[in-house]
Amino acid sequence: MDRILFCSFSLALCLIWVSPKIAGVSCSSIADQEKDRIFSLPGQPPNVGFSQYSGYVTVDHLAGRALFYWLAEAPSHRASTSPLVLWLNGGPGCSSVAYGASEELGPFRIHPDGATLFLNPYAWNSAANLLFLESPAGVGFSYSNTSSDLHNSGDQRTAEDAYNFLVNWFERFPQYKYRDFYIAGESYAGHYVPQLSQIVYRRNKGVQNPIINFKGFMVGNAVTDDFHDYVGTFEYWWTHGLISDSTYHKLRTTCDFQSSTHPSDECEKILDVADSEQGNIDPYSIYTRPCNDTSSLRRNLRGHYPWMSRAYDPCTERYSKAYYNRPEVQKALHANVTGINYPWDTCSDIIGNYWTDSPRSMLPIYQELIAAGLRIWVYSGDTDSVVPLTATRYSIDALKLPTVMDWYPWYDNGKVGGWSQVYKGLTLVTVTGAGHEVPLHRPRQALILFRHFLQNNPMPRSS
Repeated sequence: MDRILFCSFSLALCLIWVSPKIAGVSCSSIADQEKDRIFSLPGQPPNVGFSQYSGYVTVDHLAGRALFYWLAEAPSHRASTSPLVLWLNGGPGCSSVAYGASEELGPFRIHPDGATLFLNPYAWNSAANLLFLESPAGVGFSYSNTSSDLHNSGDQRTAEDAYNFLVNWFERFPQYKYRDFYIAGESYAGHYVPQLSQIVYRRNKGVQNPIINFKGFMVGNAVTDDFHDYVGTFEYWWTHGLISDSTYHKLRTTCDFQSSTHPSDECEKILDVADSEQGNIDPYSIYTRPCNDTSSLRRNLRGHYPWMSRAYDPCTERYSKAYYNRPEVQKALHANVTGINYPWDTCSDIIGNYWTDSPRSMLPIYQELIAAGLRIWVYSGDTDSVVPLTATRYSIDALKLPTVMDWYPWYDNGKVGGWSQVYKGLTLVTVTGAGHEVPLHRPRQALILFRHFLQNNPMPRSS
């Protein structure tokens, strides 16, 4: 059945069956959803067993800002009862389609040919309906008709636009109104996630039965507090043998620990020295090879270690650039409908380089939302040197929360998957051997973590 016939058929069924009494679902909203339905992606494996939608939601009509989303629902038999989770990647300026959806927790991974897909056996949509958002405007397929918007993005507008997106998206998908809703993300989304959470929480206050039924948030390897991020990052570099003693001491004495967004010239010089001392490593995953070494790594090791073919592939960004710039892929996703005059990319340098407002600390928001009783989980892959575990631990320690469950190892199939500590109002989880993108490096353990977050159960003390 082609697209036009299917949409007409769906609308006809709606006119017959949908009652105005059914949770506000209207025929117009059904029709709008069907316009966004993904029937099949190029190179997609057959019989995926879940529905997908993607398209644009306008967040500022005057400026012409529209954000691109991709919804991967839970398996058909559970989609109507599973919670909804919004996923945000950071940067600032990086795409949630490129990272979250395509190489971390989404339902598909991209083959090296950049043309075909395979199923991710540890996709998070096995446990929830996943909503990926490319944010802010100018990132990925999201766009603005006001060119200056790309040069003055910042935290505040990003949060407001994301909230406007949610309000309008729930009107298009009213079946998700009042559904349990969570926000999750990683890296600089350590700003996006709590800031958006705060807006949703505050605008829900006083509303007896809010449409956006917000329950809590989860962040991974998250930028949280400039002072503690600096202290913890330099300490991680030194204790993991990435920099010299003298460079460590110079970083501690030269860099202004109060601001990581505008380091002094002297600090920049020492950071350059530190970068040189670290050498050609992948700072996001310090024990795995960077992408430029991948071919020789596989050639040398595959014959001896068959499992290498299933190991972490640091070149996945290349595959997504090839795939999402294919015209047939963009057509299937209902993307690039305005003819953006630049290719889709994993990150936008313009957005990142011209970022404006960036508060130094998210800890006051944590304090507010903890006091509100919202569920908050923080996780960290322990081989990331960009936003390392030490930085996260210093930030959480600064909250001075009472401990409910002391530090303990959690297990997966009899092996330590990481460690956890439960505080009053916050749960910290580490994932051993995982880098900056935990679901990429440790997909099975990441899914276990996600399921425990949704159930609000502490990580397992035994297998």
